[in-house]
Amino acid sequence: MRAAQETYTHGHAESVLRSHLSRTVENSAAYLAGHLQPGAAVLDLGCGPGTITVDIASRVDPGPVLGIDSAAGVLDGARALARQAGVDNLTFELGDVYALEAADDSFDVVHAHQVLQHLGDPVAALREMLRVCRPDGVVAARDADYAAMTWYPADPRIDRWLEIYRAVAKGNGAEPDAARHLLSWAHAAGATTVVPSASVWCYATPGQREWWGGLWADRILSSSIKQQALDGGYAGAEELTDISAAWREWAGHPDGWFAIVHGEVLCRP
Repeated sequence: MRAAQETYTHGHAESVLRSHLSRTVENSAAYLAGHLQPGAAVLDLGCGPGTITVDIASRVDPGPVLGIDSAAGVLDGARALARQAGVDNLTFELGDVYALEAADDSFDVVHAHQVLQHLGDPVAALREMLRVCRPDGVVAARDADYAAMTWYPADPRIDRWLEIYRAVAKGNGAEPDAARHLLSWAHAAGATTVVPSASVWCYATPGQREWWGGLWADRILSSSIKQQALDGGYAGAEELTDISAAWREWAGHPDGWFAIVHGEVLCRP
């Protein structure tokens, strides 16, 4: 992503990386798994701390895998993770999703997880992804849809959490409800064929609720979302504290349930 022109709404606070570090191919890119064949060359855009990237590399070994991100600090952690996992067919570099340094037709798989929702011009990014993908390869993108998130029990403070997050993201020129747009964005980018799908993350067991609710209780107070909400006038400090408390109460509720809808597309150049 263009670091100078795009604002990553979440930032890279510990409460954000706690979520990112839980992601694997199985829980975040299962729709792509069948295309991750040994020997495939893969580009992973917006790779963050690299958990999905490392998983991809283990599946396509000895195929080369390149993970790129716009944040240098997060790539240090990704490289350490790759070393710890003993994966040696993987490199990480700073990169710009709008101007990839790779030549045309360089990769068998070009992947982006939860990236397009943060961009001001996701169609341009998809067009660039299609450019570097081989004619018989696949471009894969998966993004959440915040407006489609649903939970139980109802709590007006969590309603406000969603309103504030969507306002912050839209204030950054991003599209928090990206899932529903992926098919149209792929068509607009010029993909010749697009296979759309959807999948869900669900948090309902005591352990899942503790993890997800605790994560957001922390994130609303400790990540860059807090300052953006305050600076943009979308919320006050007291309200954010109340929202954090609501997340902890939800996490402790025996009937607590939260679902996140994701859109997915597999595209051909």
